[in-house]
Amino acid sequence: MSRIACKGIWKSFGNTRVLEGLDLEVPDGAVVTVLGASGSGKTTLLRLIAGFERPDSGTILIDDEVVDSARHFVAPERRRIGYVAQEGDLFPHLTVARNIGFGLARRERTSGRIEELLELVGLKGLGGRYPHELSGGQQQRVALARALAPHPRVVLLDEPFSSLDASLRASLRFDVMRILREQRATTVFVTHDQAEALSVADLVGIMSGGRIRQFAPPEELYSRPIDPTVAQFLGEANLLRGRAARGAVETALGTLPLGDGNRSSLVGPVLVLVRPEQISIQRSGRVPVGPGAGEGATGRVIHREYYGHDCVVLVSLDGAEPAVRVRCPGQAPVEVGDAVALQVTGAVVAWPAEPSGDPLRR
Repeated sequence: MSRIACKGIWKSFGNTRVLEGLDLEVPDGAVVTVLGASGSGKTTLLRLIAGFERPDSGTILIDDEVVDSARHFVAPERRRIGYVAQEGDLFPHLTVARNIGFGLARRERTSGRIEELLELVGLKGLGGRYPHELSGGQQQRVALARALAPHPRVVLLDEPFSSLDASLRASLRFDVMRILREQRATTVFVTHDQAEALSVADLVGIMSGGRIRQFAPPEELYSRPIDPTVAQFLGEANLLRGRAARGAVETALGTLPLGDGNRSSLVGPVLVLVRPEQISIQRSGRVPVGPGAGEGATGRVIHREYYGHDCVVLVSLDGAEPAVRVRCPGQAPVEVGDAVALQVTGAVVAWPAEPSGDPLRR
């Protein structure tokens, strides 16, 4: 196991600034996902940790050893890092076994290590095949086995499932993360997929503006985002104008209780986060009041989307903008055009409003 620390990392390519004083600390044995939009610098961060690129300034440590700073540089091959690229990057002219053993010393290639890894990643008996004879998911398993072959202290994953179809991506992701946890590998996994980032990680870093904007366990990030940008980036978010006073906030969805984090500190104009699953909906009529529920609001359904396991309904509130998204289990209980009543359950998160007073939008 190995701890990773990136301190004050700056990186530009020409006139394009990619990282701006980035700090990140990955605990021993943790699986960390870094979530950000395309072009946010996620891959650059991995390449700096691996040693494929060098920062303009800052320090990178692995297990308290400086591997990159202004005065010191450890070559990639000496960092004991396993790297899995988006497309796997297997050697097409080598068999699966030879791909896995490429970075091993000769004695390790004949020690049974390759067969051990083939079994570990679920490819027992396929060592004699070539990459073009495998499916996309099998190729990524080979790439993982190759990364694990030299007993790395750190494994870096650069969106390794993005080219796979949805069902294969989910099953392979489960298997890969199980293997990495069994191996107790310190892992940094970059992705732009929100569900992927939340479902596999011990800690998630939201990357924006060349920095880690918030770094916390998935549950904390989702329920207590540090600002509206993080709230919108991580899952669906209804951001509404409101006015806070005495531990509650008045909004177009009624007067809602503030969470413990800002119950006493917020007063005046605010932006309020209401997650779609916090809102219950039914055709017009009074929504039964449940424990912790707000007083409610009314509106009209203008759109709906059905996903099988749940659905999303877009509701235009009476006399208020913007429309709000409501997530319901199973089939939608309402139709487009229905007049509906809404009610929020649970506490909400809020932040002081920007001078313009307008909520941020995607």
